[in-house]
Amino acid sequence: MLTYPGFDPIALQLGPLAIRWYGLMYAVGFLGFWWVGRRRARLAGSGWAEQDLDDLLWFGALGVILGGRIGYMLFYDTAAIIHDPTRILHIWNGGMSFHGGLLGVLVAMAWYGHRRGKRFFEVMDFVAVLTPIGLAAGRIGNFINGELWGGPGSVPWAMRVSCEDFGHLCANKLGLPPGTEWTPALHPSQLYEALLEGPVLFALLWWFASRNPPTRAVSGLFLLGYGVFRFSVELVRIPDAHIGYLAFGWVTMGQVLSLPMVLGGVFLIWLAYRKA
Repeated sequence: MLTYPGFDPIALQLGPLAIRWYGLMYAVGFLGFWWVGRRRARLAGSGWAEQDLDDLLWFGALGVILGGRIGYMLFYDTAAIIHDPTRILHIWNGGMSFHGGLLGVLVAMAWYGHRRGKRFFEVMDFVAVLTPIGLAAGRIGNFINGELWGGPGSVPWAMRVSCEDFGHLCANKLGLPPGTEWTPALHPSQLYEALLEGPVLFALLWWFASRNPPTRAVSGLFLLGYGVFRFSVELVRIPDAHIGYLAFGWVTMGQVLSLPMVLGGVFLIWLAYRKA
């Protein structure tokens, strides 16, 4: 059993300006997207120029940030925006949704493709291979923030967390009595997702894309791979306290939102090879 080190979420304090690790992880994700995308654009027959990545990054970042924030408020905190609609602008209070970010990226990439004369799935097949870089960085940001923990586990890498530092986790999510100093050892589900949604999914997509699959197939594999990985990790991840389990004592909102991705991914792969 390990002990969570309790990172300071603020990486650098410059007077009143606080630079947070979570924000830096977004920057790492965007930079990685841009750098690997330029390398991918250099490959023979890619159909992309290195300069395309500048505009692609701008549109993608806009979709991720706006879609992620709006999606979180709609999917996970609807009551808050009903009570106070301006809460959707309070990005300094945290709360980003991958599924909302995905919808935002879909809209942004459709807009980008329209402006640059590229087909929607031509853009999405290219972007899908690069997306796991940002996903991994974001999950590491979650780990540094000490959020999105899994439930109690007996694996050697399970971590106990200080209730003094994370009282919300202890009282609301785990229901521990007042005065409890430490949680039981918890699954570091943030790291599970960082590994599966990051290096594993990236390697799978890069390999598959290198085999020259038909249009839509890479996008389909991304949806399928992410959906399966996220659905699986949700089995050990503790849901948000104000939502809880939706059914059967184990179905979470993350699983409900991931299941359509799995089905959509299978459909896109089938459609791609059927048309090919």
